[in-house]
Amino acid sequence: MKERLILHNGKGGDSMTSIFVHGLGQNSSSWEETMLFIGEPNQMYQPDLFDLVKGEELTYKNLYTAFSEYIDEFHEPVNLVGLSLGAILALNYTIDHPEKVHSLVLIAPQYKMPKFLLKIQNIVFRFIPKSSFQKLGSSKSDFIRLTKSMIDLDFSQGLKRIGCHTLVVCGEKDKANKRASEQLAAKLSNAEILIVQGVGHEINTEAPEKLASLLTDFLK
Repeated sequence: MKERLILHNGKGGDSMTSIFVHGLGQNSSSWEETMLFIGEPNQMYQPDLFDLVKGEELTYKNLYTAFSEYIDEFHEPVNLVGLSLGAILALNYTIDHPEKVHSLVLIAPQYKMPKFLLKIQNIVFRFIPKSSFQKLGSSKSDFIRLTKSMIDLDFSQGLKRIGCHTLVVCGEKDKANKRASEQLAAKLSNAEILIVQGVGHEINTEAPEKLASLLTDFLK
């Protein structure tokens, strides 16, 4: 089922489809404030990634397959807006299906997985209470399995397939992803980058109004 907020844009009844893809420690509700602040009305969807893969083992391969099937349900090209894990999925999908993506927003992205950081993240996960993961609709072991399955991802060779207008966004304080964001923007043929001052990793929850303003300008 698609979680959605439908708003009409007043252009002859047409609407623009934008899909917001959350990060690893988030769920679909993480986008709600950003979406409420967006000034230009659109047809907007925010899938819950872990609901998409229910019944299957939570690995990157299974998650990406479920995500691809979700996007394939839309007949027209879409705008993809992804943060962190969501940015990785959006990047992967755009490489595989460039004709289905009208524009792309990658927030705190990685295009070649930082193996050391993923290993550190897995260690941190082991000390987080199980209840914290259950609130996100999954389990601690699922999260650890997912991050392990991502460790060899490298989209470097596929970046040349992306020709759509792309915005790369990263928080000034997001030291783990800032360099990769700058490198990715430089490697894409039609990309611009914005560093958001005073903000960390989860821009959609830390500064939803500021992010909404950036997205509104870009999606116009």
